[in-house]
Amino acid sequence: MNIFRDFTTRVSSAVQVILAARGSEGADLSRIVVEPPRDAAHGDLSTNAAMVLAKPLGLKPRDLAEAIAGRLRDDADVASVEVAGPGFINIALAETYRAAALKGLIEAGEAYGRSTLGAGLKVNVEYVSANPTGPMHVGHCRGAVVGDALANLLDWAGFAVTKEYYINDAGGQVDVLARSAFLRYREALGEEIGAIPEGLYPGDYLKPVGVALVDVHGRTLLDMPESKWLPIVREAAISAMMLMIRDDLALLNVHHDVFFSERSLSGANGGKIASTIEDMEKKGFVYRGTLPPPKGQLPEDWEDREQLLFRATDVGDDIDRPLMKSDGSYTYFAGDVAYFKDKFDRGFRRMIYVLGADHGGYVKRLQAVGRAISGGTASVEVLLCQLVKLYRGGEPVRMSKRSGDFVTLRDVVEEVGRDAVRFMMLYRKSDAPLDFDFQKVTEQSKDNPVFYVQYGHARAASILRNAANDMPTLDLSATALANADLSLLSDQGEISLQRRLAEFPRIIEGASEAHEPHRIAFYLYELAAEFHQQWNRGKDLPQLRFINVEEPELTSARLALVHATKLVLSSGLLVLGVSAPEEMR
Repeated sequence: MNIFRDFTTRVSSAVQVILAARGSEGADLSRIVVEPPRDAAHGDLSTNAAMVLAKPLGLKPRDLAEAIAGRLRDDADVASVEVAGPGFINIALAETYRAAALKGLIEAGEAYGRSTLGAGLKVNVEYVSANPTGPMHVGHCRGAVVGDALANLLDWAGFAVTKEYYINDAGGQVDVLARSAFLRYREALGEEIGAIPEGLYPGDYLKPVGVALVDVHGRTLLDMPESKWLPIVREAAISAMMLMIRDDLALLNVHHDVFFSERSLSGANGGKIASTIEDMEKKGFVYRGTLPPPKGQLPEDWEDREQLLFRATDVGDDIDRPLMKSDGSYTYFAGDVAYFKDKFDRGFRRMIYVLGADHGGYVKRLQAVGRAISGGTASVEVLLCQLVKLYRGGEPVRMSKRSGDFVTLRDVVEEVGRDAVRFMMLYRKSDAPLDFDFQKVTEQSKDNPVFYVQYGHARAASILRNAANDMPTLDLSATALANADLSLLSDQGEISLQRRLAEFPRIIEGASEAHEPHRIAFYLYELAAEFHQQWNRGKDLPQLRFINVEEPELTSARLALVHATKLVLSSGLLVLGVSAPEEMR
């Protein structure tokens, strides 16, 4: 049960009755919001209905609020309604309705919080998409977690989600990779290679690639010109790097549905890139022309020449974009255009790109491509992930020897565990910088959010196990707990916990619409805090303990609340890709 959606419908119905009585029609009810009040003392729900509708209806907000409140007071599921300030309406729910909401949560089980909001719309979430030139580094880590959690969140909200990785296996960087691997091949054959030349990849991770090339080709590659050995070594190196990348991502519990090759867009007669450009040219989005020089000092390689351009300024970009280089090859951007067309042809109407903060310039150009190719029928959103700074006890972490010049994703996960990495990467909004301290994320304290939330789940599991031992005749099945006398939950802490649990479906929908998975992490911390607080109150006040062998009916009701809390914590952690332990030592 989503109580906020339920009461949005009820408030809208009350407004419609009032409008009908006034002979008014056509009011926009979509702006009505029902949400938790900022102050819990004001009740269970609050709505802005009068505030957003009064002006278009020519009424005073307070007068309209009183009229809506009058209608709501006749609702059997409403205990009281108060009008506050200039026209906000605060609603206190009837005890029977609150109990029914908790019962519905337990009966829904693992499905609680899942929504039909997305209506099965196909969504493509592309994330990580690192160049296959080495192991994943900590910068990739944040984008990987944000993209994966966002995809999970959209799935919960009812979208048909595909998790996609774009393999940048075309262009100059993979040729540099191949030359770096060839150097390691010569090393594996016993040659002294000395210091790695400037411009090649220095990390030790390419040594196994050199050994593998020797195993397959022996010394034969040495007798070939570069034009012959380069494609052979490039293919082997890319395959090895992608295997490494998949393994690194698996450590983080990240698994993509599709790995899409950039090279697959090229082919005979230009392949998908050429056909996409031809299609866009027919629509008037491609022309031959010149671009103004870049602002500031001209780069040495800039040339004023006529070239093939995408008319991006017609669809929201700042400048038109080159599609072909002076040597006749396609630009990297031309591949982006063809790649979007491929996604569109596969039926996706919402495309989300999760990119690093250094890709801010891609936002407008990708959105322009989306408008041009789809005719405005597909939406494009680009989420930028800011940098992650690593610390240990407040001191910056040094680089990894294995990678050569950066800290690898594997280094981080193997030191603190995937759960700590995933949760903490989501405990800030993705466009805000993140400081990640190895020492702090392994502390067992309230100041460590991932521990605090997981401990909440483990504590709930422990309470239920203790109840089974202390009261073996008590039926702790979900069915029995759902049918307990939940009206006995009258303590203010118990009511507050019920309110927090009721927010979960709303949080899921709101976070999915905003594409902000960090909201789930924040919510889970708040829920865990309320649960721990109620447990601590029971330590000081025995009458509030979850288990009381002298009062089985009250215990059943309280264990229903514990069971519901455990369910929601587990579901929220599942969305984030974090485990929900049954016990913690």
